[in-house]
Amino acid sequence: MGSDRRSFLKKALAGYAAAKGSMLFASAQNIPPYAKGARKPGKVDYKRIATEEAWGPPELFKMYIDLIENGALTDPGFVSMWGRFVRNTALIGQLQDIGEKRIRDMDAAGVDKMVLSLTAPGVQIFDAATANSLATSTNDQLAEAIKKHPDRFAGLAAVAPQDPRAAAKEMERGIRKLGLNGVIINSHTNGEYLDDPKYWEIFEAAQALDAAIYLHPQTPPPDMVMPYLARGFERAIMGFAHELSVHILGLMTVGVFDRFPKLKIVIGHGGEGLPYMLYRLDYMYENARYPFMKKVRKLPSDYMKENFYITTSGLPWAPAIMMARSVLGIDRILYAMDYPYEYVPEEVTLTDNFPMTAAEKKKLFQLNAEKVFKL
Repeated sequence: MGSDRRSFLKKALAGYAAAKGSMLFASAQNIPPYAKGARKPGKVDYKRIATEEAWGPPELFKMYIDLIENGALTDPGFVSMWGRFVRNTALIGQLQDIGEKRIRDMDAAGVDKMVLSLTAPGVQIFDAATANSLATSTNDQLAEAIKKHPDRFAGLAAVAPQDPRAAAKEMERGIRKLGLNGVIINSHTNGEYLDDPKYWEIFEAAQALDAAIYLHPQTPPPDMVMPYLARGFERAIMGFAHELSVHILGLMTVGVFDRFPKLKIVIGHGGEGLPYMLYRLDYMYENARYPFMKKVRKLPSDYMKENFYITTSGLPWAPAIMMARSVLGIDRILYAMDYPYEYVPEEVTLTDNFPMTAAEKKKLFQLNAEKVFKL
């Protein structure tokens, strides 16, 4: 491990120790300037289905603390993010609750249903055996919670890409036996991306099951993260978007969607900036591609329009979403809140007020989610 990474790990661990027992990272949600003046959500003629909503059981967070405190983990991004989050007692309480308290928050925000998924990085930070066991147990817990509140919750199965064959089997069990509605994969796994063919058994299973994969970002891997850490950008402010964009473009340009043409991938946060860049991505792929890059059958914009869906998670901003609609079409956009990381009920009203027709809003909030996740 390089000296820069060692230095940052020491700083991150020192910050973790200083935060113990403090309320430095309390979960009070400040209303963004553009949401000020927005009313709390009212009644509408569609169901509001939120599709990127995080949860996690107590044992997961204990295991995260153990990883940080025993010093065995050398991923500075993980230490930076979870070294702070695990001491945010209000946030951890919201993540753990998949019952009455969460439902009260949903009611306050006018959200009818949540599609729940294991928070990033989920099980993907552990060794394969631990990750497989944890994926099984968390999927069982999630299925039980959904059984108690079937009208309010649906869920995505967690899998461990560390063991692609086991991941494919757990995906099938989660969907066919437990009744879950798709798959959550939290981007890279210990720095490795799914464009490596050794992981494609996961895509084969997803296509066979007609199951959507929600590809959620996490902090950039160690080889990428240092410039972000030095500036405080490694998390949602920018690192998430850049990290996942690299992953998505990798999938497109190695031929994943030529091999699996019916594969469905869902990405959040307005598409991580990619809808805005489609012209440039197409031009540069056609005209400035490195010789070692494979020539695939279609352009990046074609794969975005045929294999990807985006959600509004963390981006209830009309200019961005209307632009995405103009290039992808309304059938490719789903509503999401990003609970509990971004719980601002007024943002639901901002989305209600997008300049769309009533039919388009019903697709955005309800019909697209029902179709993609088979609700």
